[in-house]
Amino acid sequence: MTETTLRPASPPTVLAHLWRDQRVWLASALILLLLAVFDTAQAGASALFAGQAFLNTAPFLILSIGIAAWAGATGADNLIAKAFTGAPLLMIGLGALAGGLSPFCSCGVIPLIAALLAMGVPLSAVMAFWLASPIMDPSMFVLTAGVLGWEFAVAKTFAAIGLGIFGGLTVHLLARGGAFTDPLRAGIGNGGCGGARVRAPKPVVWRFWQEAERRAKFAKTALTTTLFLAKWLVLAFILESLMLAWIPAETVTAALGGEGILPILIATVVGVPAYLNGYAALPLVGGLIGQGMAPGAGLAFLVAGGVTSIPAAMAVWALAKPQVFVLYLGLSLTGAFAVGLLFQLWVNL
Repeated sequence: MTETTLRPASPPTVLAHLWRDQRVWLASALILLLLAVFDTAQAGASALFAGQAFLNTAPFLILSIGIAAWAGATGADNLIAKAFTGAPLLMIGLGALAGGLSPFCSCGVIPLIAALLAMGVPLSAVMAFWLASPIMDPSMFVLTAGVLGWEFAVAKTFAAIGLGIFGGLTVHLLARGGAFTDPLRAGIGNGGCGGARVRAPKPVVWRFWQEAERRAKFAKTALTTTLFLAKWLVLAFILESLMLAWIPAETVTAALGGEGILPILIATVVGVPAYLNGYAALPLVGGLIGQGMAPGAGLAFLVAGGVTSIPAAMAVWALAKPQVFVLYLGLSLTGAFAVGLLFQLWVNL
């Protein structure tokens, strides 16, 4: 071992690693620290608000963590492979259902999508899965119901599936005219480890607790999911407290409330740059709705922001050619506006 390997990391390197690994927690701490310096009363109010909101969400949080850990331990996510066999239109429907209902994490979607495209699965079916996947999963459904109510959670689920079908059918019609014959960027392989789920899906072991390896995976997934959800929800609740304290309800109502398509259109466009994270966005939207935001605008914000969020969009950009990326963005924004409008019409009935 060389002297270089024994030398401790320099302070800038340590800080860089710390920021990379704990930036969400550090952001929450920094916000509270700045509040403590410049607005002590608001610092205490925000900390109390975040703690109470987190405790209120805890039952749904525990259930969502259990679902994610169960899916990983049993191998239930391997069932996704069955969605991509059959006629093109059937694959589009199944792909949208798989994307909206499967417990796939963001890190698992990228290699899976690469594998599907490299194996020759039609882009229409892949696009259906791609559009629906960032919007909803079992854990997201439970947390959405806990934060925004069951009606909103069901509407968001239908929005995910509907957007997937809409996008898949659009791509299918374009492909029939000769478009998107080679959607992958040059150099994209066969999907790596994620592709194995499609090429040779492993059987699901429902009684996972009988195997030590699967019990360990359940515990590891539960821990990582807990830390992931906790850091984003704490940050979201702190931001929500500041939003409620500093943004007048009249401002929200004027921009995003009321009738008509303009609030939904604004929320669709704003959702692209303002979206933080699927879980963090829920309490923020809940706070906005409490201040007068139209429910349809809230749904449009969540759908547009979810599909065009940095992780989801970067996955498309990294794997597919620019024209596919542009189509992905266009479909997501058009679909988000449409589902927001339909939900608002349903609420007004």
